[in-house]
Amino acid sequence: MAVLPILRWPDPRLMTICSPVAEDVSVLAADMLETMYAAPGRGLAAPQIGVLRRLFVMDCTWKEGIYAPQVLVNPEILWRSAETVIGPEGCLSLPGLTTQIMRSKAVQMRWSDLNGAVNEQTFTGFAAICVQHEFDHLNGVLTLDHLDPATRADAERALA
Repeated sequence: MAVLPILRWPDPRLMTICSPVAEDVSVLAADMLETMYAAPGRGLAAPQIGVLRRLFVMDCTWKEGIYAPQVLVNPEILWRSAETVIGPEGCLSLPGLTTQIMRSKAVQMRWSDLNGAVNEQTFTGFAAICVQHEFDHLNGVLTLDHLDPATRADAERALA
């Protein structure tokens, strides 16, 4: 396994819509998990390391001492709750920046695991925020894209 370099904004690969995964990504997923833990983050999408494929890893509880890594290959959101929450989000590709983002309070997702088995799960709480954040990366969307123009301009100045 290897810790990989994480792309930072404004790298154009972060704004690219990713292609479906059609190959074995088990080594890549292991490297992504190692990179995420080393960063230290709770989620990491493939485009953040320059791989433009629909894959992300996450572990929402490891910082509390409960390791529960997940690998989501070709994820899709099946449903989003109408109820929303606004909360702080950081991003490994936007180091040092935390912004207030509105997200659905719950989402149902479908994805394949590394063995090709199809999974479905409804995520709530912090996990719902995490999957939506990482899913955005697969569509070339950053937290900056959720901000109003004035707030985004301030955020971009802070990153520059």
